[in-house]
This record gives sequence, C-alpha cells and structure tokens, in this order.
Amino acid sequence: MPQTVQSSPCCEISHTAAVEDCLRTIFKLAGRKLPVTTSALAEQLRVAPPTVSAMLKRLEAGQLITRSAGHEIRLTKHGERHARGVTRRHRLVETFLVQVLGLSWDEVHEEADVLEHAISERLEDRIDGVLGHPTHDPHGDPIPPRNGRHVESWAAPLGGVPAGSRFRVERVADDDSEALRYLAERGITPGAVLEVMNREPFGGPVWVKVGAKRHALAPMLADVVHGQVA
Repeated sequence: MPQTVQSSPCCEISHTAAVEDCLRTIFKLAGRKLPVTTSALAEQLRVAPPTVSAMLKRLEAGQLITRSAGHEIRLTKHGERHARGVTRRHRLVETFLVQVLGLSWDEVHEEADVLEHAISERLEDRIDGVLGHPTHDPHGDPIPPRNGRHVESWAAPLGGVPAGSRFRVERVADDDSEALRYLAERGITPGAVLEVMNREPFGGPVWVKVGAKRHALAPMLADVVHGQVA
C-alpha cells in the first residue's frame, strides 16, 4: 500500500508520494509549455501509461486536475497549490544538498525526489531559513514562495539562439544527470555567459565559447539550456 506522506483534509484523496510526483510533473510540463498528456507523464515518471491513467482518474476525482475533450490535462487552482508546495520542497532540498552538504548539481534531483515527501512544514521552513531564503535552486529553477505569486516560465533555449549572439544562462533542465555533469565540466551553468559561435546545419551541433574554450553541444544539450541573449 502506498505510504501517505501528508494528511490533507481539504482533498478527497490521500497525498501519497505517487500523487505528489504526478502533480509536480504536471506543474513542470505546464511551466515549460509542453503538452501535458498521459504519454508525456508516463515518460517523465517512468511508469506505464495505464498506471498514469489510473492516477489521473484519482486526481480528477479529487478535483486536483481537469481533463478536456482533447485529453489536455490541467491543474485546478487547488491542484496547483499542492503542486507548488511539493515543487517548493523539492527545490529547497536540492539547494540544501548542494550548498550545505556539498553534493554536485547532477546528484541532487533523485535525492530530492525522495526527500520532498518526507519533510514537514516546520523542517521546510528551517531549511529555507538556514539557506537565507533562496529564490532559485542550483539549476536556476525558481523556488515558489510559501504564499504569494509565482511565475513558472522558461526563457528561450540555447538551441534557438542565432550565431553571433551572447547568451546568459538562467536555467538548465535537471532531468538528465549525465547532461548536467557534462555541461558543468564545460562551465555551462546558471549565470555563465556564452558566445554562440556557429550552428551546424542538418541537426548538427551548436558551437559555443565559454571563456577561451570552444565547445560543441548536440541539439538535445542545447535545448536543455535556457536563458536570455545578453
């Protein structure tokens, strides 16, 4: 039986780790303006589509999501509040693991996936205070406030920036630990300023310059790096 991680009298379903993972993933995909579908959720959560379908029925019954005739999945206001809460805990834990425990940014996503369900609100506040109330996690993701407005938007990907541009990295998708490690070894982290040297045709790499060094980034790597033309 799934472990209940949070008692929630305002909902008709128990907030298990699986429920919270699904809510956070919907929140993440919607923030990236990506399609929120059963297949997309199954891929992100690494479970079979029928498992996701069963979970979505539970979330819909609990009034945490709505589904349109075209199968578009959206969080309700109530669902978004819960999704923001687990996202906040996840990103605070990632920041704590990097800043306090000294883990690297490619190690913390999976650890936070586990710990986000185990910490109390009191511990969450203590972590927030110890860290000095950070606004962003190590990957550049904004940490939602406990209360108040939060914008979950993504700037342009590096893959779409024309050659000759200077590009300031703001955010890097944290789904792939190997990609994070590869990028960090080349100095491509939030705050770095890159020079886009060239874009090879026919799906070839994007050449960037970081400091005095040039690096070739495959399209899939360039598309996980987001920021602004500097």
